[in-house]
Amino acid sequence: MSEVRLLDEAERRDGDRVRGAAEDVARRLPSLIVAAKDVASSVMHGMHGRRRAGVGESFWQFRPFVTGEPATNVDWRRSARDDRLYVREREWEAAHTVWIWIDRSASMSFVSKLALQSKRDRALVLGLAAADLLVRGGERVGLLSLTRPMAMRNIIDRFAETMLTEEAVSDFTPSELPPNNVLQARTQLIWISDFLADRVEIADKISRLSAGGARGHLVMIADPIEETFPFTGHTEFLDVDSSASLRVGRAEAFREDYMLRLAAHREAVREAAAKRGWTVLLHRTDRPASEALLALRMRLEAGTDMQAVRFAG
Repeated sequence: MSEVRLLDEAERRDGDRVRGAAEDVARRLPSLIVAAKDVASSVMHGMHGRRRAGVGESFWQFRPFVTGEPATNVDWRRSARDDRLYVREREWEAAHTVWIWIDRSASMSFVSKLALQSKRDRALVLGLAAADLLVRGGERVGLLSLTRPMAMRNIIDRFAETMLTEEAVSDFTPSELPPNNVLQARTQLIWISDFLADRVEIADKISRLSAGGARGHLVMIADPIEETFPFTGHTEFLDVDSSASLRVGRAEAFREDYMLRLAAHREAVREAAAKRGWTVLLHRTDRPASEALLALRMRLEAGTDMQAVRFAG
């Protein structure tokens, strides 16, 4: 018989925090889904998709049967609904796979009065919109460690439901870093985060994820207040990932050192990405999400073209 005991105060607080976070996500998700669809639609104009018929695993479309084709190509169940014969076409197997990982850790919930939305909400909008854009362009997209690669028209709703289900689990604790999956060649990863984790851990994660030849794109989300450091006078700084705090009498005296350390940290992340041929995109939450999605789309298309040339050789 399993042991039964009462939760202590710290465990109750942790449980309340997890439930509260899940409920908060559930409340915000419908509006984030709408925003993601709007952003994807605004960037979709002029996009050249790669989807085409061929041998593959996923259903693409039904098309009319052409005289001279083998009768075995006919989908009799679909044809029974109409007076015509139809053939079931599947997605071309050369479509690429793109994985998405979105940082939903505590630091991503930060939002200042200068921002349009929190870093986490902007990351979710960008991740979901990118998935929709990629699927419309003929690619398969998956949430790293959560879903298989898919090419579904309702990809935004599917991903949102998956993440909501994950956050509803009582022991769910969002990580600052993606899991140690070794991604295969001919795949790409979109990693969306504020990248405020330890620079050595970030570099190690990039090395592990790219070991199989995958190409990655880091989308660095920043609140404008993190870049301008407008604090003056007596200020208390709180660490959202722990109970640590720092009280200073003249916050403005720390501005120069802070800006230098931030620049050095970002440069270290860029260098780690560049060593593996990965790209880095900095996006501030006081700017439209469509700007970041358009820039990300250009990087994804360039990455796909580079990999196509590499594997053709």
